[in-house]
Amino acid sequence: MTTPSHSSSASGRPGPPAESVAVVVVTYNRAELLVGMLRGLAAQEHRPDAIVVVDNASTDATADVLAGAGADLPGLAPLTVVRSEENLGGAGGFHLGLRTAHALGHDRFWLMDDDVVPAPDCLAVMMAVDEDCLAAVREDSSGRLCEKAALRFDLTRPWAVKPKTAMVETTYGTRAAMPERVEVENVAFEGFMVRRRVVDRIGLPDPSYFIFYDDVDYALRAREAGAHIWALRDAVLVRQLDFDQQHDLAGWKGFYMYRNLFVVHLRYGENALVRAKPWLVTLGVVLLSPLRGGRAEARNVIRAMRAARGMRARPSSSVD
Repeated sequence: MTTPSHSSSASGRPGPPAESVAVVVVTYNRAELLVGMLRGLAAQEHRPDAIVVVDNASTDATADVLAGAGADLPGLAPLTVVRSEENLGGAGGFHLGLRTAHALGHDRFWLMDDDVVPAPDCLAVMMAVDEDCLAAVREDSSGRLCEKAALRFDLTRPWAVKPKTAMVETTYGTRAAMPERVEVENVAFEGFMVRRRVVDRIGLPDPSYFIFYDDVDYALRAREAGAHIWALRDAVLVRQLDFDQQHDLAGWKGFYMYRNLFVVHLRYGENALVRAKPWLVTLGVVLLSPLRGGRAEARNVIRAMRAARGMRARPSSSVD
């Protein structure tokens, strides 16, 4: 357990204990991007207390990058590397990483992918805000706002084919047009910060998602537990890669996109019609498969629906 330091108030008396923060990074076969991300952490004005990196069985130079990070980046916080013997996906990686960081005893946890770089003051901006759940706001390498977090994630209306009905990027257009804080209803595990007391209440990310929607699931659980999630305009996170959300729905990623979207509806749909929507989507994809997607997408969506039925139970709230 970390020992908190105390800040000083204007009167000179000790203020409340300063919170510790651990960064949790998941990486897989992107050593060059990981270098940039670690440089960004080493340059933070508010130095994190620890960094936990989950290496998802990478086969490139990731192990070498992590082994030399302390010497190459003298400003880097203490680094704990957890290497998985298999690729757990982003969901399994964040489950393992947050469990490891939680066991180290820190007060806040900042979740991060290997393809983003925080601005030097990003962590300082976030640590100055007294809220349980926060999100940095992403932009691309040209400075254009590309934050996909949902302002509205609608699980009440069955006719809303896509539950994300409004998001930061399309609502505001530019960072300058945003209010200082924007409440969001889901997040990405790229710059999401959560306090220990929330983790203690809702548990860890669900590793069974593998990829996609694990972060949405976690945000829904946090909000159900009474937390608000605030995206902070001045907490800047830069993506090193362009967004690619147009995945091949007939390929392996398409299976996870369908299955995990269905799981979210089955678990958190607020009425029977919303919980029935995955069946209707499956039927629609199969019927339209001669015109779009073909047999491969039809097979994917049928497999996804079958698998989603077995994931209807909510994840454990345990942190073990």
